[in-house]
Amino acid sequence: MSRRCDLTGKGPMSGNNVSHANNKTRRRFLPNLQDVSMQSDILGRSFKFRVSSAALRTVDHRGGLDAFMAKAKDEELSAEALKVKKEILKAQAAA
Repeated sequence: MSRRCDLTGKGPMSGNNVSHANNKTRRRFLPNLQDVSMQSDILGRSFKFRVSSAALRTVDHRGGLDAFMAKAKDEELSAEALKVKKEILKAQAAA
């Protein structure tokens, strides 16, 4: 399982540990990933994603999963999230 957010594509970053003596050693900064279920209002069902805490706040800010997927870039979404986006857009067009 990769350490990558399904909705934003956020992944591990690299940087330095810096000691008091200013010695620098390489380290990894991992994203804060959570397993969550999100409800789609248009489709009337929930989907499980592995998302970062920042993505959860963004989904809430935009007004839910449906509104987030409408604005999301296809390059940032995982394969599963891209399928959900296409389902949501198809349901919005039909409504």
